[in-house]
This record gives sequence, structure tokens and C-alpha cells, in this order.
Amino acid sequence: MANSLLISGANRGIGLELTRQYATAGWRVFACCRAPERADALQRLAADNPNIRLHPLDVTNREQIESLARALTDQPIDILFNNAGIYGPYDVRFGHTDTSAWRECFEVNCIAPMKLTEALVDNVAASEKKIVAAMTSKMGSMADNGSGGSYLYRSSKAALNAAMKSAAIDLKPRGITVALLHPGWVLTDMGGPNAEITTEQSAQQLRRILDQLTPTQSGTFFDIDGSVIPW
Repeated sequence: MANSLLISGANRGIGLELTRQYATAGWRVFACCRAPERADALQRLAADNPNIRLHPLDVTNREQIESLARALTDQPIDILFNNAGIYGPYDVRFGHTDTSAWRECFEVNCIAPMKLTEALVDNVAASEKKIVAAMTSKMGSMADNGSGGSYLYRSSKAALNAAMKSAAIDLKPRGITVALLHPGWVLTDMGGPNAEITTEQSAQQLRRILDQLTPTQSGTFFDIDGSVIPW
């Protein structure tokens, strides 16, 4: 049986490219996004590759998470890739933080990955590779923060790191390995036009890290080159 990947936020950017690369490599890919029927690029990709199955998933919608888990009952998932994320407002500065936008960042970037992992942990445990991956950011590193600002995004990614580090410890008895991945500065809507690498390059390196991942590295915060980022 082929290996399988479930990825959230599969409709654009790095998520779309990871979907393409894994499906091309022969993996079964459960590609999730909020509105697959409106995800034109993802629809085209799925039409060209029978390894891709589309699933509607708003990661903040608990009912949709539960529905997805029911639809995939007894389906092994080798890599559960929590990719969906948001930056929030770009103009947030000290004294002007927006509470509702901050809550949304935490809901999407930290709480949703944990809830999706909780819902699908049995699927991961039943697989060969047993990996939970979370797309985080170097901006969630407190040691690396030399420029300040970005309160909403930084704090939500730091919270994701803390949650997934705990999950790495709690899931060790089930043989599950957890990886926290910084994708690099990528040419996407979020990364902007001045970014350093393409989605293809980022996805290739992320796949390389996951392919070489060992259980002893569970809970590690990886940079795109495979080095370790300080918390």
C-alpha cells in the first residue's frame, strides 16, 4: 500500500506544491481546504492525478474536523501535515493590537492543528511512518526575535511550538514523531515578492527533512536547511 499524506491548506502556496510533489511521487494525498469547489489550481491538480482526494475542511470548524475523521476511519495517515495558517493584519504595532484578530490567529495557527491532530491521531498511529508535521515559523522563536513587532503571528506560532512539543512527548509511547517546520522565506502571498525561495524549493526541502526524520528528533524545531532553530 502506498504511503499517505493528509494536508490542510492545500489550495495554494506551499500546501498546493506539497500536494503536487507527494502525489507525483506516488503517495495518496488527502488534500484539505475550506472550499475545494472554488480551489481552481487544486481542482486541476486533482483532475490530472488520481492519487489526490479533495476534502472540505475549515480547520476552525470542529464539526468538519469530526466529519473528516469519520470519513477516514481506519485509513492510515503516514504524515499528518498541519499546514493551514494565517498571518493576521500586517500593520499591527504596539498599542494597536486587535483582540479579535489575535484570537483568530491563535484559533487557526495553534488550536486548530492540535484539534486536527487529536482527531486523526489513531490514523497516524496505524501508519508506517507515524509523523505529525506542523508548519510553524522562525518568527515563533523568541531567541531569534531581534526586530519586535508581529505580535499576533509571532505569539500564535510560539504557542503552536509549545503545544506540539508537548504532543511530541505525549505521543512518544504510540511511536508518533512530531516535527515543527520553518518553510523558509517563500514566494507566496504571505511571503511576498522579496522572498528568497520558491514554493517548489521549499516543498522539496520539507519533504527531505520529513523523509530523514527519526523518532529521536521528535519535537524538534527545524529550519528549512535541516538545522535546529532555538526556541
